[in-house]
Amino acid sequence: MTNELFRSDSYISKFETRITAIDGDYITLESTAFYPGGGGQICDTGKINNFNVTEVKYKNTEIVHKIPGHKFAIGDAVQCSIDWDRRYELMKGHTAEHLLFNALQRQDTDIVIVKIFISPEDKYLVVNKDVSWDKIANAVEFVNRVIEENRNVFKTTITKDEPSIEDVRINLDRIKGDRISVIEIDGVDKAACCGTHVMKTSEICALFVNKKTSVGNKGFEIHFKIGKDAIISSMSLATSCLSVIECLGSKPENIVKTVTNVKKELEFLKKQLKMSVSTSIKMLVPKIIDEYKIYSGIFPVSDNSILTKAADACKKEGNIAVFIGKGNSLTIIMASGNPKIECKSICLDCVSMYGGHGGGCSDFAQGGVQDIFVADDLLKNILSRIESSLR
Repeated sequence: MTNELFRSDSYISKFETRITAIDGDYITLESTAFYPGGGGQICDTGKINNFNVTEVKYKNTEIVHKIPGHKFAIGDAVQCSIDWDRRYELMKGHTAEHLLFNALQRQDTDIVIVKIFISPEDKYLVVNKDVSWDKIANAVEFVNRVIEENRNVFKTTITKDEPSIEDVRINLDRIKGDRISVIEIDGVDKAACCGTHVMKTSEICALFVNKKTSVGNKGFEIHFKIGKDAIISSMSLATSCLSVIECLGSKPENIVKTVTNVKKELEFLKKQLKMSVSTSIKMLVPKIIDEYKIYSGIFPVSDNSILTKAADACKKEGNIAVFIGKGNSLTIIMASGNPKIECKSICLDCVSMYGGHGGGCSDFAQGGVQDIFVADDLLKNILSRIESSLR
């Protein structure tokens, strides 16, 4: 069994050991400070002698190190070095995650962690419910205060039957074995965790939540940055917000109310536009060729669903429809209840003349063209192809 040095000291970055087993690109060491990943934190990388360690993981109960193209033999003495900057970023990020979740749960005890992801490039936690930006702001303020206070971070080991386990944030269903590693941030948080962490909260420097996204029934991702990246991200976002405030002619203290009002106005205008387009479609006078009705038109739209629905209705009545939605680009919707009309080929041929793309089937096709100024010419070409097919 490998002696897991990272469990007693997260700051070990260089060590000497021997190789105890080899399985292709994977080797096993007598002792290792390489963290194999776990608790949402990705694994370490580094070097053994002059060979790159690209992956570290548990295989059954043993830690193995992937070293593509190595020349080692069992029993070799080796010099090992962890990519320290990368490891230290992970240590700071994992400790920051503990603080952030604690700060959120202090405001809402129903918040539960679903998933954690800590890498050098991205750091986030998934929680079971949405969290308001007011609560996130309170959490960020709390975390940065704890960082500034330079609290101690302790690592201890307890058993499942110890009374102190009641004070630990833990999911016992995920714990294998009787020994539990606990990370305690002095006076703030105690959590079961097997990852690597810093010894002082000040090492994190700063924390900033830069994004929140829904992941469906899994909950919400709360992304955060630490250290210099947190400062740069917060300053960049502040500058963007100030630009928006100036653009909207608002004030910083009123921006949320201003944006809310703008959003309501846009929703109202979209609704009015949709109603106007719907009325225009109903008033269309079809062109009749040999008793076949062709409905066509160009409409200013932000939602093409109304055109799709109207075209489908024409098809069901045995008629032909060609509708072009004009927004930031052109959307061409073509439907036909007449077997003489091959919608897919006509649509593709015509939109390709203007650098567009499309797809569909014989009775329904859809395409897109970037240049909105070719709408009239495009519609004319499609109608010409339809008339030729009918005659």
